[in-house]
Amino acid sequence: MEKKTCITFFFLMSFAVSTELVYGVQKPGEKSFDRLKLFIFGDSYADTGNLPSSTSCSWKQPYGITFPGKPSGRFSDGRVLTDYITSFLGIRSPVPYEWKKLEEKWIKNGMNFAYGGTGVFNTLVDQPNMTAQINFFQQLVQENVYTRNNLSSSSIVLVSLSGNDYGTYFAKNSSLKGLEAFTKSVIDQLVLNLKRIKGFGVQKVAVTGIGPLGCLPSLTASTSYQNCSEAGNNVAQFHNQLLQQNLQRLNNETGASSVFVFLDLYSAFSSALKLKQNHPENLTFKNGLKPCCLGVNGEGSCGNVDKNGTKEYVVCENPKQSFFWDSIHPSDQGWRAVFWALKRSLPSLL
Repeated sequence: MEKKTCITFFFLMSFAVSTELVYGVQKPGEKSFDRLKLFIFGDSYADTGNLPSSTSCSWKQPYGITFPGKPSGRFSDGRVLTDYITSFLGIRSPVPYEWKKLEEKWIKNGMNFAYGGTGVFNTLVDQPNMTAQINFFQQLVQENVYTRNNLSSSSIVLVSLSGNDYGTYFAKNSSLKGLEAFTKSVIDQLVLNLKRIKGFGVQKVAVTGIGPLGCLPSLTASTSYQNCSEAGNNVAQFHNQLLQQNLQRLNNETGASSVFVFLDLYSAFSSALKLKQNHPENLTFKNGLKPCCLGVNGEGSCGNVDKNGTKEYVVCENPKQSFFWDSIHPSDQGWRAVFWALKRSLPSLL
């Protein structure tokens, strides 16, 4: 699906991305981060560098041009949801699982197990699904990298599920006939995952709802980025409805009202885009539903180059004016707007 030059091998360190810039360094006089740990499971909305640099365009130009100035494995021109959540918590972004040996001194502060393109089930991307990600976590607990006592006293989990399971479903099925049953199976598996995560002793588990899928540039391109797909948004809304019902049930079972916290990305995206009746009424982002980085002449995608190294994408003049960075992912500024919309629900994580 990607051009050959998009999967050219790069050694991780050849990017010369400073981990100090991307993940932060404790300065003299700053408080230790030992007390609070954040663990992240999910997909590209939360991944900060787990996908292989040999295959993922998140490690290629122009990703990362806003922050840290070079590709850092994030599917954005800058920060992603993970980074904004950690800014609220007052901690550094956890080390990606694939970096654990490079950043050993930081692993006690949590870890990011999210891999772009994945879901609760296997997807079109051959990377660890959520069950496998939790297996990685379990292994570290068994090795006493993280103890259950530690986890029960000072840990928060962020679970990101942005819709890759549904993308895979539609790639394999042309009919909506089995979608309702499939959605229920996604939620059932997600609930099993959440119970398993809670079983390690973590105190809080934040779970993202799915954003308005029908407003992704990959779907709005057919209308010149003017109209959202009602059918796509309905898929997200049904998923979110079932998810909220199940989170409420899980909280009732635990005897606490806010162990499992729902992060309403659908409302946050809609608020940022100022959507009204599926049409963008945008007061903040000049480019509305149009991504900043997109393929030339409707072909290719952000980061693609041809066999001669010629760019097959264009980048807008000012990424801050675009909510979406590429055909699926928000820009740094887009995530900032989402974060502000979510801020009222974030104190429940503490």
